[in-house]
Amino acid sequence: MNYLKSFLPWIAFAVVATQADWRWSGLTGLVLAAGLLALARREGREAGTLIIEWSALAFFALLTAVAFAFPASPLKTYTGALTDAWLALTAWGSLALRRPFTLGIARTMTPPEFWDNPIFKRVNVIITLVWAASFTVTGLAGIALLNYAPHATAALIALKVLGFAVPVAFTVRYPRTVRARAQKAA
Repeated sequence: MNYLKSFLPWIAFAVVATQADWRWSGLTGLVLAAGLLALARREGREAGTLIIEWSALAFFALLTAVAFAFPASPLKTYTGALTDAWLALTAWGSLALRRPFTLGIARTMTPPEFWDNPIFKRVNVIITLVWAASFTVTGLAGIALLNYAPHATAALIALKVLGFAVPVAFTVRYPRTVRARAQKAA
């Protein structure tokens, strides 16, 4: 489940945000993002395969700087939705640059002889599309909920969980489905 490891700063941020001030949740995300990047580089992963990790570092550096400089900023209310919006921009941007963010993660779990296979690349484009759509919907719905029902905590939590669980489930199942179809056709 390398996908979960890549999202650890985002998950930890969400957990800490329910217990502590946004400054500390931002700092937690920043420290974890920096640590994961350092670990990945030590393992020999190329910088271009660490899109989510670099994105986390940039987001949490920016968020932490704003949170400590302006602790009473109205952005504090929207940090959960902003994380989804940032991840949506990251996912859509990786697709626009023809480097779907899931490709780098998938390469850590797939033998190198498959990396240039058009099916492998297409599967990752589709998986990244699902993540991008999920982040977009979750971010927009989170902003709407925070504007119109800011005390709907259960709805916000359910939105976050679904916004992550649906693409995780798809990420696990879709490659299996493609492999099964290919084996059936062979």
